[in-house]
Amino acid sequence: MSKLHFSGPLMLRLKSFATLNRIAISTYLRHAVGRRLAPDWDANLEIGIRFVRHQFTAAMTGGDIARGRLLFDSVQPETDDVYHVSQEPTADPKGCWYRPKGQGSGVTLLYLHGGGYTFHGGVSARYAAMLAHHTGAAVFAPDYRLTPEHPHPAQAEDAFAAWTYVTQTVAPKDIVVIGDSAGGHMSLMLLQTLKAQGLEQPSLCIGLCPWTDIGDRGASMRDNDRYDLVQGWMALKFGEWLDPQGTYGREALSPIYQDYRGTAPIYLQAGGREVLRDMIVEFAQVQQEKGADVSLDVWSDMPHVFQAYDGLKASSAEALENIVAAIKAHTEQK
Repeated sequence: MSKLHFSGPLMLRLKSFATLNRIAISTYLRHAVGRRLAPDWDANLEIGIRFVRHQFTAAMTGGDIARGRLLFDSVQPETDDVYHVSQEPTADPKGCWYRPKGQGSGVTLLYLHGGGYTFHGGVSARYAAMLAHHTGAAVFAPDYRLTPEHPHPAQAEDAFAAWTYVTQTVAPKDIVVIGDSAGGHMSLMLLQTLKAQGLEQPSLCIGLCPWTDIGDRGASMRDNDRYDLVQGWMALKFGEWLDPQGTYGREALSPIYQDYRGTAPIYLQAGGREVLRDMIVEFAQVQQEKGADVSLDVWSDMPHVFQAYDGLKASSAEALENIVAAIKAHTEQK
């Protein structure tokens, strides 16, 4: 990443900045002797991945998740990409509109942010701005309740509330539901809520590196640990926090066990080096076999939520172009 965004308490900023520098020095030394994490990754990409992984680990194991969120958000690496987008906070439901400046699209995106249902900070706001900038669409991003303080069904209720809010002024045929990671899970589960209630579906659902099984699925959950900014154990912990008593169960809360025939078309993206890769690929296969309208693109060289690298990596830029193309294809034909 090319620049840093600082926020929160000064001591946490200093702590995170020191950590980033230690990781950077270590990575440059490793690259100098030919010990790259992946042969086709440069030092800057590796530094960013290792730093975010460290911050997630520290935040999730520190015993105080509120402080952990502040730590995670204290230093955020960003690309040099500039997004010409205005922000308009909302109170009910709590969230924010991201509107591209200049010529806009007739489509509205309901964006459900990632973070394992546990984190929500500057990285999510920048992701929303990135989507608004590239698609030319107004984006509404709700600030849904977080785990572990608020387990399921809080997030499902907040997703439906956000959908209800947006559809008060926008027809479902002009809405695309989109989410990354846990937000991808939330997007897919929202389709099931709408299906169960017999409500009109959005024009399209886009899952960006979506969490499709809250349990342990696929060899990539461990094989890709060394590459990814999210570890397999983290995904399992997020699942525990979502359903701490096992009240609802894995099958009820995992999209891969649902039936997506009759829902909106689904477009998925995944990174070949992310821990969720296998479950995303399997979700697409399972749903296609059932007859659901699901398509998937995989970028073999990329980690989790790689779209955020935007202009920094060719694969990320291509993924964003594919998102724009998918939105146009599914909204113009309505």
